[in-house]
Formats: sequence, C-alpha cells, structure tokens
Amino acid sequence: MAAVPLGRRSFHQRRQSLVEYNDEELIRRYRLDGNGIRYVANLIAADVEPATNRNHALDEVQKTLITLRYFATGKFQLCNADDQGVTQPTISRVVNQCITSLSSERIVKQFVRFPLQLGDIRRHQTNFYHIANFPGVVGVIDGTHVQIQAPTVNENEYVNRHHYHSINTQIAFDSDDRVIDVVARWPGSTHDSRMLTNSGLYQLFERNVLPIGCHLLGDSGYPCKKWLLTPFLRPLPGPQTNYNRSHKRTRSTVERAIGQLKRRFPVLHGEIRLKPEKACKVIIACAVLHNICKDRNIPVPPTDGHDGLGRLDGQNGAQAVTAPPVAALRYREHFANTNFPCKIILF
Repeated sequence: MAAVPLGRRSFHQRRQSLVEYNDEELIRRYRLDGNGIRYVANLIAADVEPATNRNHALDEVQKTLITLRYFATGKFQLCNADDQGVTQPTISRVVNQCITSLSSERIVKQFVRFPLQLGDIRRHQTNFYHIANFPGVVGVIDGTHVQIQAPTVNENEYVNRHHYHSINTQIAFDSDDRVIDVVARWPGSTHDSRMLTNSGLYQLFERNVLPIGCHLLGDSGYPCKKWLLTPFLRPLPGPQTNYNRSHKRTRSTVERAIGQLKRRFPVLHGEIRLKPEKACKVIIACAVLHNICKDRNIPVPPTDGHDGLGRLDGQNGAQAVTAPPVAALRYREHFANTNFPCKIILF
C-alpha cells in the first residue's frame, strides 16, 4: 500500500500588538499599556513559559496578550483565535494557563490585600469620611453576580434569584477603588450572608485583628455587626435617618468600583462560557489585574454605554437575613446617636 504523504503544517500569521499599537490603543484593546503588559507577562512567566521554542511556541508576552484580549472582549474563543492568529485550542490552553497563574495564592496575596498597617487604615478612614462624614470606614463590601453558562453538575445551585446561572462573588474595596478582598467560589443561589461568614474577611474582624473602631459598610443583605454596619430598615427621624443618608452615600462607592471593574474587563459583563471552577479563576484574575492597573495609574478605557451598574449585571441588592445579635443592633444605634445627632448634617 502506497504511503500517503503528510501535508506540511501551516502556521497562522500572529499579531505583533506591542509593535502595531501605541499605549492608548493597547489600553483600548488589552486594558493595559505596553509596560503593564510586559509587567504581567514577567509576573506569570514561570508558570506559562514554554518548555521549548520548537514549533513556534508562544512566549509569555504572547500568552498574556491572548488572555488580556479575552478579558477585554469576552468573545467566543474562535473569534479571539482569528483576531490573534492562533487556533481555538491554543486560545483555550493559553487562557487556562494564565488564569491559573493569575489566580494563584502567590499572586493574589501580592496584589489583593486588606489594609492592616495603621497608616493605611487611617488614610482610608479619612478618605471615606470626606464623602459623607461617616467615621471609621476602612472598606465597603457587596456581592455581584457574574453570569456563566449552565453547568452540567449541580446546575440548579447556580441559578440566582434573577433566574440566570452565575457565580455569586463577594468583593470589598478601599477608598482608592482597589480590591481588598474577593471571594469567587459560590454558586449563584448562595446568600451573601453565608459567603461572608465563611470568608477570611469575617475571621479577620471576628478575631479583632484590626484596631477597634474599624468598620465595613454593607447593605441590608448582610448581618449587622459591630464591625459591619448596615442601614436601618425603618429609620426613625433624627440620628437614624442621618446615619442612613450618610451610609448610603459612602457605601455607593462599592457600586462605582464594581462598575469600574466590569467596564475594564467586559468578560465579567456577559456570559463566561467556561466551567464554574475556571470562571471563578477568571473573576479572581480580573480583580488582580484591576489592582495592577490601579498601581500603574492605567485608566479605565471608554465604553460603549455599558456601565456595569445594572442590578442584573452588578450588585445583588438587599436580601433577607436572619435577625442580627441584639448587641450589634445596640452598637449601631449608639453609633448613630453619637455620630449623627439630630442637627442637620450638611454633606
């Protein structure tokens, strides 16, 4: 039987984006400038660099560009493959390598940190206070749903109360709109209060690691704590109403920050077409990259009108919670009476 000659392998023409585009164009297409892209590539190089240079292997910069383009568009992998001059299976492998590296404990601990130094704590408290005279705030917390394709295992657990499949993500920001805590591992049906009580952030405050008088602000979907202040559901005129007004204005910064994160990385806007465990890595990776952009003063690029603040695309809204401890309610009432007296507060 005659041998069938093998066809010669063909290689796609790959984009040279760092050569083709200036920094402004790179930010629009990849969300980071040239130096920022090289910085991220160097950060993950040990995890993603090829074992060999044979067969036109992609280097860490090319892999970083492919992943950033996916985060910046949320397109089908085949579309990104055509854009980047590689095959769809290559896109899949590269994205998986990069999100695994960016969501690793080594990198997350480096870029997503809760402020523990007294100087940092005081600075954030001052910045938050200047918004609406709410004292002691070191961070604002909320939950946001990130839509995913219907999983094949435990599908019903991922259906949230808006009736689509999602990862319910707990996220906290400081006064600079930096992510200081992110938990992306819970199915969409999970209640915000359950995510909180099973998080490292909860243990940080419950064990009194921070100085007395440090507060997070959350909506009424969270249990009121001495360290987590929520609004009065039926505020009385005077201090409680003043407290709620200041609380609302100060806590609204978390909605703005979530909007920034989702505008910067539109993959979080639409449906992530990955398995839940990989979708969680995408969310963590975007949080890390958001903070890197903040560190390097890289602006959020212009958008096409999506602001990330819609209820279905963004925050969870208030959810019913079990009655908080009486001691926490008394603390909140005392806090309101002390800091928001009956006189009119101007802010």
